Amino acid sequence: QVQLVESGGGLVQAGGSLRLSCAPSGRTLSTYGMGWFRQAPGKEREFVAGIRWGGNSTNYADSVKGRFTISRGNAPNTVFLEMNSLRPEDTAVYYCAAQRHSPRNYDYWGRGTQVTVSS
Repeated sequence: QVQLVESGGGLVQAGGSLRLSCAPSGRTLSTYGMGWFRQAPGKEREFVAGIRWGGNSTNYADSVKGRFTISRGNAPNTVFLEMNSLRPEDTAVYYCAAQRHSPRNYDYWGRGTQVTVSS
């Protein structure tokens, strides 16, 4: 079974940077686009950033605009999240997700990678 595998999480000081990666293991997925979500302790999962393959359009949560950048890799269904000027409130488990059956829904998920920002 194909899985989305995230990597690049870790511990960083406030103001620092991290780069998350996501790629499918196994065979290639057919998707409309991919994105990143995050879930902090005691909070609901929230959208962070997304990218559509057609036209490479991107969108971001207001809380990360100007600090985070989503981009696609050269390999199919590979996506990155460049995170700069990190804040303690960015601490969360970050999940990669794919739009497999509809461009309106994210319906395929990775297991997540922990990002911790210390003050």
